[in-house]
Amino acid sequence: MLTYDDVVVARERIEGEIRRTPIEHSRTFSERSGADVRCKLELFQRTGAFKLRGATNRIATMDDDERAAGVVTASAGNHAQGVALAASRAGVDATVVMPEHAPISKIEATEGYGADVVLHGADYDAAAEHAHAIERDQQRTYLHAFDDPAVMAGQGTVGLEIVEDCPEVETVVVPIGGGGLIAGIATAVQGLDPDVRVVGVQAAGAPSAVEAIQQDRVVELEAVDTIADGIATRAIGSTPYEVIRERVDTVVPVSDSAIAQAISLLVERSKVVVEGAGATPIAALLTEAFDFEEDETIVPVLSGGNIDPNVLTTVLMRGLVHSGRYVKLRTVLKDRPGALTELTTIIAENRANVYAIQHDRTARNIGMESAEVVLDLETRGQEHVAELIDELEASGYPIELLL
Repeated sequence: MLTYDDVVVARERIEGEIRRTPIEHSRTFSERSGADVRCKLELFQRTGAFKLRGATNRIATMDDDERAAGVVTASAGNHAQGVALAASRAGVDATVVMPEHAPISKIEATEGYGADVVLHGADYDAAAEHAHAIERDQQRTYLHAFDDPAVMAGQGTVGLEIVEDCPEVETVVVPIGGGGLIAGIATAVQGLDPDVRVVGVQAAGAPSAVEAIQQDRVVELEAVDTIADGIATRAIGSTPYEVIRERVDTVVPVSDSAIAQAISLLVERSKVVVEGAGATPIAALLTEAFDFEEDETIVPVLSGGNIDPNVLTTVLMRGLVHSGRYVKLRTVLKDRPGALTELTTIIAENRANVYAIQHDRTARNIGMESAEVVLDLETRGQEHVAELIDELEASGYPIELLL
C-alpha cells in the first residue's frame, strides 16, 4: 500500500516542476456553513489542475528505454494536460486518448502542451480501452490517471502542503473520481497528523466510490451522468480503493444542482472559476452532506479550474435562476396600442429589468385579438420574483413561469 515516505520522495522528484498552491480563508463559505473554511486553491496549479503532480512523478520513475518509446494515457481532460506538459518537459513523446465528447477547450489545451490527441469512445473507460491497445501496439508506457502508486504519491503532495500551511486543519474535503487524489492526500495527511479527518465527495451521477464503500468491493457502474466530467468514472481504481477503505473517514455524494450552485458562488463571491469536480467539496459543505462542528477548520480541495466555457455559461445562468436573479415569464395581453408599454411599466415600477422580450401575435392557443409576450427579466431574488408575479396577476395578466 502507498506509504507516507512514497509521498515525501515524490515531492523531492517534482520540486521545481509544480507550484505550491495557496490556501485562503473564505469568509463567504465560513459564514454560510458555520465552519472555518480554508480553500486549497489547486486550480492555480500549472495546467489548471492537480494532475501535473502525479504525471511528473510517474515519468520521473521511467528508465531510458521507456522514455524513448513514449507514453500513452486516457483522460477526460485534466490528466491529459498534466501528462502532456510533464512529458514535454521530460522530452518524452505522449499520445492522449480522450472521450469523443471531451470539452474542446481541454482538447486544445492538451495539444497545446505538446501531446498527440486521439478521440475515442463515449466516456473515460472506453477511451482507456483504446489507449491500452495503443500501448500494446506501440510498446508505450501507459500512464494511468489514478490506479498507479507513483501517480497517487505525486497527487499526495497536495496533502503535505495542506497540513504544513494550515497546521490547525481538522478536516480535508477531497473530490473523488478514480480515487488517486484522495488516496494520496489521505496518506500524506495521516503521515503528518493522524487526527485530521479526510472526507471524499462524488457526484451523485457517478457514485463509484460510494458504492464501493457500501459493498466493500470495487464496483463498476453501467453509466455515469454528471456535469463534473473530471470525476465521471464508472469505477474507482483498485489500488486507490484499498487506501480509501483504510484511510478515508467517509465518502458522500452531492447532486449536480448543488455542484452548479457551488460553481456559481465561487465565481461570484470568491472570484475563482472552478470546474465541476473542483466544486464538489464546496457543494458537500454547503449542503451539509457530512457532519462537522461549529468553527471546525475545514480545507476543501478545489482541485481544478478547467471548465468548458459553454458549461460555465449554462451553470451560471442556472445559478441565477435558482437564486431568483433571472426569470423568464409568459403572459398574454390585448393586441392594441400601448398594451406592451403598460406591461413593461408595471415591471419597471417593481424594479425588475427587461433583459429580452418576445412579442408574438401568431402564437397558438391565444385569441385573435391577443398577443403572447415572453419576458426575460433580471430580478433581485426569489422574494422579489414572487412579489412581481403577484403584482402582474393582480393587474390582470395571466403568468406562466418558464424559468
